[in-house]
Amino acid sequence: MQSKNAHTMDMTNGPLLGKILVFSLPLMASSVLQLLFNAADMIVVGRYVGSNALAAVGATGALVNLIINIFLGLSVGTNVMVARYFGAKNDTAVSETVHTAVLTSLISGVFLAFLGYFVSHPLLKLMGTPDEVIDLSTLYMQIYFAGMPVIMFYNFGSSILRAIGDTTRPLIFLTLAGVINFLLNLVFVIVFKRSVDGVALATVLSQCVSSALVLICLLRSEGPLKLELKKLRIVPSRLVPIMKIGLPAGLQGAIFSISNVLIQSSVNSFGSIAMAGNTAAQNIEGFVYVSMNAFHQTAVSFTSQNYGARKLSRINKVLLQCIACVTVTGLVLGIGAYLIRDILLGFYTEDPVVLSYGANRLLVISTTYFLCGIMDVMVGAIRGMGYSIMPMIVSLIGACGMRILWIFTIFRVFHSLTNLYISYPISWGLTALAHLICYIIAMRKQKMSLSLNQ
Repeated sequence: MQSKNAHTMDMTNGPLLGKILVFSLPLMASSVLQLLFNAADMIVVGRYVGSNALAAVGATGALVNLIINIFLGLSVGTNVMVARYFGAKNDTAVSETVHTAVLTSLISGVFLAFLGYFVSHPLLKLMGTPDEVIDLSTLYMQIYFAGMPVIMFYNFGSSILRAIGDTTRPLIFLTLAGVINFLLNLVFVIVFKRSVDGVALATVLSQCVSSALVLICLLRSEGPLKLELKKLRIVPSRLVPIMKIGLPAGLQGAIFSISNVLIQSSVNSFGSIAMAGNTAAQNIEGFVYVSMNAFHQTAVSFTSQNYGARKLSRINKVLLQCIACVTVTGLVLGIGAYLIRDILLGFYTEDPVVLSYGANRLLVISTTYFLCGIMDVMVGAIRGMGYSIMPMIVSLIGACGMRILWIFTIFRVFHSLTNLYISYPISWGLTALAHLICYIIAMRKQKMSLSLNQ
């Protein structure tokens, strides 16, 4: 029997909007706190070390995402399958999926730790990272990747908790870890006079705390989510569906990162001052993105549980309400970030030239970010029904392909940062429309399949 307690949520019955908000708001806060790890790194190095250190940390973001996204995609597959089995009330399948996912996360983390150490410098060199920051960027990445086993475990573990509706405890865990991260940043940089190595170490140590708390949570859980070390093994019949959903999701994220790496390389061509301004603005936009992304993850979990319960009409309601929520969130936060840009960018640097570069990016990208949120919610609903290859292909052609084509055509002719940034909102809007068509097709197939089985 499934455990019924305050940490689980039945997403298949009752009014939707209230449950969507109860689920998504703690998730939003958790994501913001996780992003604060990186923001704290940037603010501390920007103000206490200098613009080169700020540029060094910022230059690693797209590359880190490129390397780890395929494995993080497996955590999406974990979320979908645990939610589906939970909605279908299949406790055995839930338990086997949990233990398979946990072991997979640890293996993935160890592999990434070794991979990141050896490929950091060559890939940063390939991206055209300026000589004055490449050694600092390499050092930051190598320390960050050393913490991959705990980082991967946290992402898989929190995806398991989200699948049953528990977004509150991960929020509590990240709150504690976030405070520790900020304090360690100050200690390592101000007291011990460290540079990017200090903030990277602070990030890894704080992630160890959040991962340990997730581990304790799973060990003490009741019902099918309970983690028992003696049961840790990879069950092929559970790993295969996780990979079928997770690998395309991860590949999509990785190829998105390739387009972002190309854009970062294009930004690098304008010099370290432009890189610093781009980094600060990108970090601010990150808070808008993760706030919207909470509704993407909500769409995945709610769709998966209702798919498991075979309540297809309820999935349509989930999609519409998540789109409404993400649009409001994106418009309010995105436009708001631009309106108070001087205050926000001022946290990162006092250099007026850096500030002007950051404001330029916010004007183009932050104000149109809601289009990205709509696109992601569409992907979440499609993936929650078990379709992962279709949204991957659409995203690669519509978003990544569009950006890459833009870089080698329009940007090459009109070589300015504004023209580079415009590729984002155009690709988001076109890809969201394509995903809507895919969703309609997927829903029709599911309705036909359900009617044939009745």
